[in-house]
Amino acid sequence: MRTGIMGGTFDPIHIGHLILGETAWQQFELDRVLYMPAGNPPHKRDREGRASNEERLDMVRLAIEGNPHFELSTLEMNPEGYTYTYRTLERMKKESPDEELFFIIGADSLRDFDTWMMPERICAACTLIVACRNHIDKTTLDRMIEGVRVRYHASIYRLDSENLDISSHDLREFVRKGRSVRYYVPDSVETYIKERHIYGCCEQ
Repeated sequence: MRTGIMGGTFDPIHIGHLILGETAWQQFELDRVLYMPAGNPPHKRDREGRASNEERLDMVRLAIEGNPHFELSTLEMNPEGYTYTYRTLERMKKESPDEELFFIIGADSLRDFDTWMMPERICAACTLIVACRNHIDKTTLDRMIEGVRVRYHASIYRLDSENLDISSHDLREFVRKGRSVRYYVPDSVETYIKERHIYGCCEQ
């Protein structure tokens, strides 16, 4: 089993997340891609004014329904403690030793990778797949990838994806200001945000 993992807060999930998962599934011949919302990400402790854990799970579920190789994972939805990637990956490897794990991150996350908890253990547990972002050119990204490969003896590759520089932060601001997020998120997610009045949304 070759399993891709898309981690993040998904607050909200958007088409960029979905396209990256689909591109990784195809390029690396994955059997499935897990969308794994983080319950208490260490780097995002201020959750005021955002979607609840239940709402974020619902939005991911709505976004990926109908895609047979996308799955929702609640492995990191831990309300009692902060989640760390190395622990999640090591737990998955322990439970399924023969499963190959491919952890999908953005170039901005790779730039901060040295500050993550136990980056060497992350690299020991998985293959890293890195997606481009508009503000980091491919030459710079390749140099960053090579640096991580050397420092941590990592198996790490660049994802051949389009530079969809969409930010969940920006989409939350769109909603708060009454700006449409149509086509940035699946229709079902847009409807859910309006119905639940998430991010200060007032249905027009």
